[in-house]
Amino acid sequence: MEYEDKTGRPSKPPSPKQNVRKNLDFEPLSTTALILEDRPANLPAKPAEEAQKHRQQYEEMVVQAKKRELKEAQRRKKQLEERCRVEESIGNAVLTWNNEILPNWETMWCSRKVRDLWWQGIPPSVRGKVWSLAIGNELNITHELFDICLARAKERWRSLSTGGSEVESEDAGFSAADREASLELIKLDISRTFPNLCIFQQGGPYHDMLHSILGAYTCYRPDVGYVQGMSFIAAVLILNLDTADAFIAFSNLLNKPCQMAFFRVDHGLMLTYFAAFEVFFEENLPKLFAHFKKNNLTPDIYLIDWIFTLYSKSLPLDLACRIWDVFCRDGEEFLFRTALGILKLFEDILTKMDFIHMAQFLTRLPEDLPAEELFASIATIQMQSRNKKWAQVLTALQKDSREMEKGSPSLRH
Repeated sequence: MEYEDKTGRPSKPPSPKQNVRKNLDFEPLSTTALILEDRPANLPAKPAEEAQKHRQQYEEMVVQAKKRELKEAQRRKKQLEERCRVEESIGNAVLTWNNEILPNWETMWCSRKVRDLWWQGIPPSVRGKVWSLAIGNELNITHELFDICLARAKERWRSLSTGGSEVESEDAGFSAADREASLELIKLDISRTFPNLCIFQQGGPYHDMLHSILGAYTCYRPDVGYVQGMSFIAAVLILNLDTADAFIAFSNLLNKPCQMAFFRVDHGLMLTYFAAFEVFFEENLPKLFAHFKKNNLTPDIYLIDWIFTLYSKSLPLDLACRIWDVFCRDGEEFLFRTALGILKLFEDILTKMDFIHMAQFLTRLPEDLPAEELFASIATIQMQSRNKKWAQVLTALQKDSREMEKGSPSLRH
């Protein structure tokens, strides 16, 4: 809208600066000080008593503000001291790992001192090295084998993009449609891997590395192929290792009995793992176990996602890496111990929920889950039932399962 002067002719509107200058006479320095302002000239002046009361109120406000500032300054100081303490602790741990433990890995890795250090979390700068050593390389995969698998994967991508259908002898048992579906799923899954980090998506710095590892694995293990969830495991390894070493760790990790059972979707073995988990669930958290049973909340509803991605999708990344630290030390047992630690941490909340709310809560855990609280909860979980440890319980259940299969006519035919 145009402004008009007294003669009715259009004129320029006043500039923002002019408006500000015009209002400055009436604007106090802060909203807190408004109470001290005299009333505008066109209103009656404040009575002396009211002015005195406002002065007292203002002084009280200033005192309270100073208290808040002091409290905030103390909080910041405490935060800074804690950060310095953590950084010093990490620095000392790095020296211990690099100078004492890693050079003497074979003799030291299972010592009490190293196990205690391990529980506290492996420093990020040595994490990849420790994980590689702990996971091992039973498959004897070399960097050269990775290069061969990667070259084969790239050739397959080219073939699919040009509409080729040649089948290599190693893949003769797997249809072109299966291989194409696997490669398409990789592309889709990469875009959904740690989306908040924006480093694995198309154009991100780690996109090609993740694509390479997953593509190479489908060539290395065409019998397994690509399964949803693998991208999260590969991504966590990429953040801590170079590409070839990440592939070696990835392939060996997926070759462990628990991971192989889940990624090959061996229903019988998966049910055995769930049954073993429930033995320790009932032992450690009988009240919550009964509540889950009453509501028909079975372990597969929440455990599958946790196990498939080794908690990397369900927990904050820093916390997931700490879970991985101890998983590399203790093996599959720790994955189920962690699950019980999570259930114990939220036991009071979960016992008040129905089936739907429990399932929703466990499939989308709180994002601000505190690491120390979770590890304190995990520490209280006893992985022993009637003097039997995890491995013994699992073996006994596997044996029972096999005997049931042998004895059941319906299963034989």
